[in-house]
Amino acid sequence: MKIVLIQTGKTKDNRVQELADLYFNRLQKYVGFECLTVPDLKQTKNLKESAVKQKEGELILKYFQAGDHIVLLDEKGKDYSSEKFADHIQSAMNRGPKRIVFVIGGPYGFDPTVYAKAQEKLRLSSMTFSHQIIRAIFAEQLYRCFSILNNEPYHHS
Repeated sequence: MKIVLIQTGKTKDNRVQELADLYFNRLQKYVGFECLTVPDLKQTKNLKESAVKQKEGELILKYFQAGDHIVLLDEKGKDYSSEKFADHIQSAMNRGPKRIVFVIGGPYGFDPTVYAKAQEKLRLSSMTFSHQIIRAIFAEQLYRCFSILNNEPYHHS
């Protein structure tokens, strides 16, 4: 069982990347984890939003494998408390996929082809965050999830 995070483009702020890495490194003690970065698109200033999403979507789809359970981080997704998210992840792992793949899209969201491949959508907040900062927020929540599942004191109920 492996957890994979696919994200579009490099994190521009090293402080945000360092914070995400802190939690991703902590996560390694619980589960196999891999963070994959879809390369930044070049020369997109003159492209429409839909064209940018399509090009990003083509790149994201290349990272999917047969048998993946794909979860898009999306503003229209289902939201959970930390405890319910931990239960949900445990249930997903119990179903036995080789990988649970979380995807953070670019600033315009996802292309319909990516939505079509996903089994579910997850919303981290009703508030809007940049696709850059959401990486650190999600990293912390994923770490919190596994600390809950392992009955560790990181999370206080």
